[in-house]
Amino acid sequence: MQTSDTLAVRVRGLRKRYGSARAGYKDAVAGLDLDVSPGEIVAVLGPNGAGKTTTVEILEGFRDRDDGDVRVLGEDPRQAGRAWRARIGVVMQDSRDMNELTVLEKVRSTAASYPDPRDPAEVIAAVGLAEKARARTRGLSGGQRRRLDVALGIVGRPELLFLDEPTTGFDPQARRSFWDLVTSLRDSGTTILLTTHYLDEAAQLADRVVVVRDGVVVASGTPDTLGGPEARTPVVAWDDGGVRRTERTERPTDVVARLIAAAGPDREVPGLSITRPTLEDVYLSLIGESSTTDTTDTTDGAGIDDSSRKAA
Repeated sequence: MQTSDTLAVRVRGLRKRYGSARAGYKDAVAGLDLDVSPGEIVAVLGPNGAGKTTTVEILEGFRDRDDGDVRVLGEDPRQAGRAWRARIGVVMQDSRDMNELTVLEKVRSTAASYPDPRDPAEVIAAVGLAEKARARTRGLSGGQRRRLDVALGIVGRPELLFLDEPTTGFDPQARRSFWDLVTSLRDSGTTILLTTHYLDEAAQLADRVVVVRDGVVVASGTPDTLGGPEARTPVVAWDDGGVRRTERTERPTDVVARLIAAAGPDREVPGLSITRPTLEDVYLSLIGESSTTDTTDTTDGAGIDDSSRKAA
């Protein structure tokens, strides 16, 4: 069992509220627990307003908390000093300061703040901005600005890197290149905490996925095991007299064989499909939204009597 001294991030009972006594308080974070091990990529997923950004800003030391214990690289972010900040990298959702500097000047300026930075030119090339190195940042497109944000976050060679929606505005090729970069950072020992709305990005990059809803963690696991075994159980679906039937089962071939036997040798089973729930399906279920594979499970193995679908 890892302790706060060996974990890159350890959070217990984190709370943050907004509002006032007159207008009423709202908990943005309502008792959240989170662990991140060294060298791990953890993707934090959740709907808008779930508390993801507030949590990450508290971990980065940019926002204070109302309650809870927080340790990042062994220190409390609200008390940590400059040496601690040099050990972390932050890629914010958007940064537009110093727009008159060129890309190279801006990365060099940021690199000068760290004791052992990466070579600015190499970092610029790594995020796909080599041809824009001499361009002023005010003239960059939205996607190019996002790549610059990433460059500024990694140039300090951080032990822990916070990536907040890092590939927003990237074209498909740039996203793939960035994924390779993130994987190489992890392989070199960098711990990464990633927030993203792209489920394919989480599936591609994350060692572990954490789902946040209403200010607390509701599920945690690898992209392949999130939600538990039942959540990934295949779903057999078919049409029965104008009604869509579904059955969740670990033995879909048995269900198909039963349907074929019932239909007779000369008949097809209309609308037959077998679907294994994806990460997106599981995620939508966890946050209380419907997905294409939501289903009411059978209780007797004979089929579904209720044709309606329900959101988990």
